[in-house]
Amino acid sequence: MPKMKTNRSAYKKFRVNAKGKFRHSRSNRSHNTAKRAPKRMRQLRGLEELTFTHVRAVKRMLPYACK
Repeated sequence: MPKMKTNRSAYKKFRVNAKGKFRHSRSNRSHNTAKRAPKRMRQLRGLEELTFTHVRAVKRMLPYACK
């Protein structure tokens, strides 16, 4: 049986932590940031855990990420 293909765009956007949960970077950080408050920009730092409603779709796109 051939290997399943990994969705390359999903591979670049999501990471799996040690507990097996998916994390992603937050949106609204790339451009037009001068109009946003410094507090808002601080809060957008780092990675956020993926909501449970999207986990099934991401697991399908990344078949070898979660074992």
